Amino acid sequence: MLQAVILRDDWLSAGLSAEPSDRAAAAAAVARLYQLAGEPVPNFEWVPSPAAAIGIVRGDRERFPRIRMRAADEKRGAWPVATRLASLLSRLRSRLDSRAHLSTGTSWVRPGVANALTYAPEDAVLSGISPGDVFEAAVYLCLRASLHDAIAAPLRAALAAAEGDADNIDGGAIGFAWYGQHDAYWVARYDIRQVAGMGGGYCPSDQHELSLWATLARSTGWWWPGEELCVMAERPVAVHTEPLAASHHGELRLHNEDGPAIAFGDGYGIHVLHGTAVPEWVLTGPSVDLIRREPNVEVRRSAIERIGWDNYIRQADLSLVATCPDPGNPDASLRLYDDLADGHGHQGQVLLVMNGTPEPDGRRRRYGLNVPAIFDNPVDAAAWTYGVTASQYAQLARRT
Repeated sequence: MLQAVILRDDWLSAGLSAEPSDRAAAAAAVARLYQLAGEPVPNFEWVPSPAAAIGIVRGDRERFPRIRMRAADEKRGAWPVATRLASLLSRLRSRLDSRAHLSTGTSWVRPGVANALTYAPEDAVLSGISPGDVFEAAVYLCLRASLHDAIAAPLRAALAAAEGDADNIDGGAIGFAWYGQHDAYWVARYDIRQVAGMGGGYCPSDQHELSLWATLARSTGWWWPGEELCVMAERPVAVHTEPLAASHHGELRLHNEDGPAIAFGDGYGIHVLHGTAVPEWVLTGPSVDLIRREPNVEVRRSAIERIGWDNYIRQADLSLVATCPDPGNPDASLRLYDDLADGHGHQGQVLLVMNGTPEPDGRRRRYGLNVPAIFDNPVDAAAWTYGVTASQYAQLARRT
């Protein structure tokens, strides 16, 4: 298991790389995938960021058609090249799953894997959890959380929002792309299993095909396959992360208080605080007015934390209703405030609470929860956020 964790960290480093792409290696791998899909080697156009790539893809629907549902009798040769590559990869992963005895096409987490998430890898093995389940938690789920969930997903959402299609992040907003280095989470799942002797051995053709995806994960950023043209985006020039609070397997999340958490060579980037994607104003000029107009509760919370809760309470003229010890969170208090102007024309209340889980730096963050303006007891308001009664809330061992 130690070997697997060492290899995981190597793949994580590849997924977080801000070095220039190895263009020759990446182009050779894509060319071979095109050939396996029955296509000639494409031309390549390199751009400095995914945002620049989208501008090309959206402007050339002939070579980058929208992915559509296939007719049952439609011949594979009539599929767009992106569809054929997706089919090629789907079949490869099904074969590798079968060899490694992995479940396919499901997000269900086995009980053993869920248990392994609560231990460090060596402790999980000593507790009797199977090596396969520990591997899934310590390697695959760690990489998926750090690279896909924490980086690729918010980046894709930001790109879709910039194209005016924030609700359609998997459709036509940004086109059909693979994530290059951010695909390392699933590539490593198969690669490390084989290196560690857990994959059952892959046949030579599958090993060759997997090696192409591994090369892309180690050599390039996102890429868009089109008819006779493949658009390749450079890797970022800067990536800022922090450890995920209370994790046992080294999961990371984007975070930078001084600028974009991930930035590209053409100036494109996204701002992220403690894993929450935020507009630039949250870093550069948070104010009570902007906070009250912001519809996203997580963005509001991040902006208030930039100001500081004590300063925000004073500047927003919140009126203290009551305060008391938090029975669900020892050594912390609950503070209930009236908010007479929440920015949407409604009177409300704010319950200020302390997080039960320390941050990586040991601090415990304070959070403000919006609650209806019906409470005069902070415990009643806290219980309402959990959907329980005040007496039930008081019996909680520890609020997280």
